[in-house]
Amino acid sequence: MEMRGYLFFWSVLTITIAALSLGPSFAHALESLPRLTRWSPALWREATVFNAQFQLFLLVGAPLDLAAIFCPALLAWMLRGQATAFWFVLVATLLYAVSLALWFGLVKPANDVLATWTPGPIPENFAAIRLRWETGHMAVTAAKAIGFISLAFGMLSIRQV
Repeated sequence: MEMRGYLFFWSVLTITIAALSLGPSFAHALESLPRLTRWSPALWREATVFNAQFQLFLLVGAPLDLAAIFCPALLAWMLRGQATAFWFVLVATLLYAVSLALWFGLVKPANDVLATWTPGPIPENFAAIRLRWETGHMAVTAAKAIGFISLAFGMLSIRQV
């Protein structure tokens, strides 16, 4: 495949994977307001902790999150001769990496606590853990959304060679 075709293929693959990574994060952000303001603690705990509701977020989302860093990194390398496109795509790569770091720094510690919860009384630290989990997902979404916008600008900046 000639370079132009390969660049086009990799660009489409990259933006698709980035969008698929952003999607579940955006879904978490959309759910957060009612989950924080209207849901009872028992409902939040039941929907979030028990019954494996978020299992596919791990099985599908985790590989997508890694690919959303790898693909734009490779695309940035391919665009190293096109300064504007290169920088936008590199910034997107870094923001998707930041989103993963935010997940590990904010959401995973909450998940670790959630994994210890069992049916019964609502834990004393419920409000703090719920807030950390929800706001952590919001921070992840913000980084990915800005990264996706940067990636889109990068795509629009690519010169056909």
